[in-house]
Amino acid sequence: MSTAIVGVVDAGALTGPHFAALPPLALYVHIPWCLKKCPYCDFNSHEAHGEAPEDAYVDALFADLEWALPSIWGRKVVTVFIGGGTPSLFSAAAIDRLLAGMRARVPLSPDAEVTLEANPGTFEREKFAGFSAAGVNRLSIGIQSFNPQHLRSLGRVHDADEARRAADAGLAIFGNVNFDLMYALPEQTVADAEADLAQALAFAPPHLSFYHLTLEPNTLFHRYPPRLPDDEVTADIEDAVEATLAAAGYVHYETSAHARPGRQGRHNLNYWQFGDYLGIGAGAHSKLSFANRIVRQVRHKQPKQYLEQVAAGAPLQENTEVSRADTGFEFMLNALRLADGVPATLFAERTGYPLSLVQRQLADAAERGLVAIDPTVIRPTALGRRFLNDLQALFLAETPREPPAVRTQRIDVVERRR
Repeated sequence: MSTAIVGVVDAGALTGPHFAALPPLALYVHIPWCLKKCPYCDFNSHEAHGEAPEDAYVDALFADLEWALPSIWGRKVVTVFIGGGTPSLFSAAAIDRLLAGMRARVPLSPDAEVTLEANPGTFEREKFAGFSAAGVNRLSIGIQSFNPQHLRSLGRVHDADEARRAADAGLAIFGNVNFDLMYALPEQTVADAEADLAQALAFAPPHLSFYHLTLEPNTLFHRYPPRLPDDEVTADIEDAVEATLAAAGYVHYETSAHARPGRQGRHNLNYWQFGDYLGIGAGAHSKLSFANRIVRQVRHKQPKQYLEQVAAGAPLQENTEVSRADTGFEFMLNALRLADGVPATLFAERTGYPLSLVQRQLADAAERGLVAIDPTVIRPTALGRRFLNDLQALFLAETPREPPAVRTQRIDVVERRR
């Protein structure tokens, strides 16, 4: 069984990773301010009381990037993601200055995907056009719902008309647009979710992210839980969304992501395929590979503290080398979110260890029917996708400890929970 899935190299003999070539490198830029903190949000976002300090913050981002240059020297950046917070709070001039300054400091691939997150509550058509002129070529719009009741319950600052106007302008100006939607909302029915989806599909966006609302610690919803749909209704919503999007020609390529063929989000795919990423900005996370080690970094979280620490030449709050056991788990935590999985050879390419490092866990998962029995691919089965949390947990190290910190910006927003 095990030899049908993995190789026979003795991973136990290796004390650290050994890379033949480093993974692709992405750049994440965090802008932490929002108009208002949503009650469900556990990201590093902060209400902007007055004008956000655009100039000072962009200066800090440049200093942060320059400080990090020795760790990525000579490596080409293949994607950029400007997330938050609400990056569209910043002016088009600030985003133009930011992207120009980044191009002057790192080699950006000529066909790099450059994504910016936008909130319909900050929508101005002229500002969107300015973002495009600055070099943003993909927009991710946080619509969440077109239903006025659900927008109010989620504490969103925009209404349904603003969402539609932002969607229309985003598609007209950028073409390459993602809509963020949520389901399992307070008091939501299957019909409500289907209506949201129908309104989104009327715009025919190339990419849709459909996230399950979860009650995360340190949020208002966690302290004062709203009345959410039960598991049966939630499962019916998921089934309806899956069927409707498939019929409309979308591929469900990742747990929460649906795209028209060839329109998958390249930045997030780099996360799922265990590529590298440098994160700059308040609270940003990085995962960087070197010749014989992988490190994770976290910048100081509070904007004021971040600005002070960058000025002092010390942007990092945490800098941790990833252990061998954690490396196997983290690769699987990401790769198993992809419906088609990844080539089996990618494990060694991206972790620096032979696939035999996770031989026992893969065999266990295959025996339970959670992963495909295929020597060429690591892929979850339909059952494995349904019980993804249980599948991923099989790859945790046996010694009791806290799972490693693997939340990275806006990529691990949700996991399927049944």
